[in-house]
Amino acid sequence: MKQNFAHVRHWVFDLDNTLYPPSARLFDQIEVLMTDYVMESLKVQRDEADHLRTHYWQKYGTTLSGLMREHNVDPTPYLTYVHEISLENLNKDPKLARAINALPGRKIVYTNGSAPYANRVISARDLDGVFDAVYGVEHAGFHPKPDRLAFQTVFSTDGTETEKAAMFEDDRRNLAVPHEMGMQCVLIAPTHLKSAPHIHHHTDDLTGFLENILNG
Repeated sequence: MKQNFAHVRHWVFDLDNTLYPPSARLFDQIEVLMTDYVMESLKVQRDEADHLRTHYWQKYGTTLSGLMREHNVDPTPYLTYVHEISLENLNKDPKLARAINALPGRKIVYTNGSAPYANRVISARDLDGVFDAVYGVEHAGFHPKPDRLAFQTVFSTDGTETEKAAMFEDDRRNLAVPHEMGMQCVLIAPTHLKSAPHIHHHTDDLTGFLENILNG
């Protein structure tokens, strides 16, 4: 496996359920706040708000993108509201920090959440100073992954050479465009339901996977 990453000098990490385990269940909290925001902004009942939250995520990549496109919702208050969650379930992870630090080249975080939220999570995991930059959906002009424009905007801003890059993601949809751009694509997920051309590697242990790359 090490040879598949020998050329990589740009390492791109998603945040939620990638830089921390799904067992932390942070997104459970975020989904409740998303539904609350949909209820309040669209004046609908909770069942309808839950339906719209899921529908927009499936159709547009994020609930926010659907709210912006179909209801002209201001993204900034939304992002602030839905990310005001407890991080008490997150533990510090020195092994992950050491593994990412040891990777050759530039390391960034790119999330469909906001950069301030990402920085809070990074700090709670004791990964401060590990990454060269942190990008949220605001840095992509609020275009979400998996939109090609979102990737192009962030990668252009950061100077990512996609032919020398790897992407680590928990959402298989978000690896399709990186695959087309020539990146090594790693799905971080508990189970691998079925293979797909745009998923080159799969693991449920990011730290172990990175250590295998480093140690051969």
